[in-house]
Amino acid sequence: MVPSRLLSVGPRMVLGVVGCWTRVRLWPAPPRLLSASSADRAKHQEPPRKELLSEKKLKRHFVDHRRVLVRGGRGGDGVSCFHSEPRKEFGGPDGGDGGNGGHVVLRADQQVKSLSSVLSRYQGSHGEAGGRKNCSGRGGALLYIRVPVGTLVKEGREVVADLSCPGSEYIAALGGAGGKGNRFFLANDNRAPVTCTPGQPGQERILFLELKTVAHAGMVGFPNAGKSSLLRAISNARPAVASYPFTTLKPHVGIVHCEDHQQIAVADIPGIIRGAHQNRGLGSAFLRHIERCRFLLFVVDLSEPEPWTQVEDLKFELEKYEAGLSERPHVVVANKIDLPQARAALPQLRARLGRSVVALSATTRENLEELLLRLQELHGRHVAPELRW
Repeated sequence: MVPSRLLSVGPRMVLGVVGCWTRVRLWPAPPRLLSASSADRAKHQEPPRKELLSEKKLKRHFVDHRRVLVRGGRGGDGVSCFHSEPRKEFGGPDGGDGGNGGHVVLRADQQVKSLSSVLSRYQGSHGEAGGRKNCSGRGGALLYIRVPVGTLVKEGREVVADLSCPGSEYIAALGGAGGKGNRFFLANDNRAPVTCTPGQPGQERILFLELKTVAHAGMVGFPNAGKSSLLRAISNARPAVASYPFTTLKPHVGIVHCEDHQQIAVADIPGIIRGAHQNRGLGSAFLRHIERCRFLLFVVDLSEPEPWTQVEDLKFELEKYEAGLSERPHVVVANKIDLPQARAALPQLRARLGRSVVALSATTRENLEELLLRLQELHGRHVAPELRW
């Protein structure tokens, strides 16, 4: 038997045996390389897309009314103390005042679309107590509550604020005043006061927030009239579209871009049926979103028998909800002209209404240019003059 010999070569160890050499590695094996097909697949893999929410899930996130309890921060207490210093026996009072409590402020933010993120209770920051050497306590920081643009603030039945402009603010609850230290009570007849006052509690209020969609134009019509399809055709909004009634369960706002760099906000208002003012169907929950619209689009299903009655019924429901709402500037949009029976009813509709009617098809995009021109005309007549001021 021939003895084996052990050789060491650099970082490797080689075990030598007669007629056989075995190489032993002292470091871990390198990781395996991906094949070309696996590397290409990982390189060109698409990022995960955001899951699209259904209309029912969107309705859960859309909240247009909220009851909120707001309470301002409590003020800090004043301090009663006296100046202490070597070789100064009577330093006098030097207790500082407490800081004021923080206010609770509502702020309109364009990035917020509903009141779902608003909590039911808010507490402002408390002020700090005063200190020695006449040091006042730090005041509480402001607590901002972001709400959508177009939020009405009510206390009871009284409207106390209308946050209809981006960045507008309203102090919902005032913070309490800070207490006074004994330095405040120093007088000629009282050289060593020991009196100090506590901080005052903050203001407490119960407010009702109500959202009214801010849009230039509001589309009103009966279910399955094609409002959502029309909004998808003229803007980048993507409301749900289906062949059953009450597909839209929340207001959708789309922006129409015109050639002269104007932007017209158009809102799709759901829930308008016969008897909506009596809380039928979706009720009058979404009728409030029409109040801020400067002009209206009455969308009529031209394939239904006697389509002119739809405009009369819609005006009746709007007038019952709020007097004068049906008299706002409007355009009658006759939808679904691509259907044979609809094109045959168009002359009768124009004869009954006695005014120009925009006939189009949201599905085939036929005659959409006329509607865009009419929108631009109404915007320039009823909205643009106010913007110049």
